[in-house]
Amino acid sequence: MINALIMAGGEGTRFWPLSRKNKPKQFLKLSDEQCNMLQKTVHRIKSFVGLENIYISTNQLYAPAIKEQLSHLPAENIIIEPLKKGTAPSIALSTAVISKKNPGSTIIVLPSDHLIQDSEAFIEIIKKAVMTASIGKNLVTIGIEPTHPETGYGYIQYGKEIHNIDGKSVFKVEKFREKPDLAKAREYLEAGNYLWNSGIFVWNIKTILASFKKYLPEIYQSMLKIKKALGSENETEIIRTEFEKMPEITVEYGIMEKIENIYVIPGSFGWDDLGSWPALARIKKSDQEGNIVVGKHYGIDTTNSIIYSQDKVITTIGLDNLVIVDTDDAILICDKDRAQDVKKIRDILAAAGLEAYI
Repeated sequence: MINALIMAGGEGTRFWPLSRKNKPKQFLKLSDEQCNMLQKTVHRIKSFVGLENIYISTNQLYAPAIKEQLSHLPAENIIIEPLKKGTAPSIALSTAVISKKNPGSTIIVLPSDHLIQDSEAFIEIIKKAVMTASIGKNLVTIGIEPTHPETGYGYIQYGKEIHNIDGKSVFKVEKFREKPDLAKAREYLEAGNYLWNSGIFVWNIKTILASFKKYLPEIYQSMLKIKKALGSENETEIIRTEFEKMPEITVEYGIMEKIENIYVIPGSFGWDDLGSWPALARIKKSDQEGNIVVGKHYGIDTTNSIIYSQDKVITTIGLDNLVIVDTDDAILICDKDRAQDVKKIRDILAAAGLEAYI
């Protein structure tokens, strides 16, 4: 049995003001006008695992929209986190639910808001990751072959080749690296043994349970109690009580950076995490002045900028390398090179008591 677990609880903070708490990036139609990012993720993996084997990890705020937009997905496959705690507790809760139904399953963990342009190549890599996870007790991640020095992604440093699955190399992970500055990103690109961290993982339930038990024992004990309570009258109460006990931690920091049996498969399938506004330049065509324009824009001597408007006409004169975003209640203007800092604006708004704009 193979299950897919799609992580859909994030807020997409660097795509503010379009991405909001009540409508984060996974609910936006960034790459086309037919489906949002979550719907595209479900459609992509459905061909491999089947709809009934797809689970969504999310929170109470987003659950109603997910149920509406994915109406054919079994309602019990939407797993609701009672609190925001990071990816390790989220995965722990979902693993408890899935293991109750399919104790021997292999789980593919996927972000909900990434762009993948070559679905066939993606599925082929996933198949090889599933095969690798079945060899011994391996945890597998997919690394993206970098095309440029990127400061907005985490990196995976890899070592020697361990396996070869149908002609595809599988490497030992040496270290997960945090998002670098530009100089360090250039070093990684030149070194040749670094990949972008896609946030895609594949493992057998027994393997990830053993990993939680060894590296995050507090979370593991809560997982056991949650699993036992599933289907009982006090299921909701126990889930909340045990989830509150779990430390706030990512699965990379809690497990992946400590474990020995972690491997990476390099992939190239048109991946982009669409993490901030400049990413639009990689999926939309620019005009003759190098501008990416969504909406109505008229400009003079305006170059290399990203201009997004939902309704209003935007006019510009003498601008270069800016991001300009207009929504019905907020406007963002920033240097394109500072787009990674957009999430800090949300913190400033929260401190000012302007939660309605976040």
